[in-house]
Amino acid sequence: MEFSRSGNDIFVRMDPGDELHESIQQLSKSGIVNASITSGIGRVRNTEIGFLDSEGVYHKKMYVEPMELLSTQGNLAPGPNGPFTHIHIVASEDDHTVRGGHLFTATVAVTAEIHLRVLGDNERIFEREKTENDFIKLTFCNIGD
Repeated sequence: MEFSRSGNDIFVRMDPGDELHESIQQLSKSGIVNASITSGIGRVRNTEIGFLDSEGVYHKKMYVEPMELLSTQGNLAPGPNGPFTHIHIVASEDDHTVRGGHLFTATVAVTAEIHLRVLGDNERIFEREKTENDFIKLTFCNIGD
């Protein structure tokens, strides 16, 4: 993974074998505390996606074969065990069947190009906290007037 920064914009290029969550979380080593993931394209494999039902249970499905990454959104925040990424994707199988949802894991098959917008200057704008039922929720650190 390599990245370039211009002001509050970060452009990340991931290479084959890079995992999306792990790669984006590595940005925290460069002082990036909070960021919004605004877009992402590429080709991924071993992609596990799912959805959260009305009872708070995740339903997951693994797609082993490579898929075209069509769209990526989410955020990077401090979490209970270090940097935490919350990512949703839309991806297409080779027959153009589109899949999407909450991303649990995805490994870059060819490349991935991700744009992030840094929020705040090395200050915590929001973070992730574990609740009593082990759900990790977003909380705000500095609530404006």
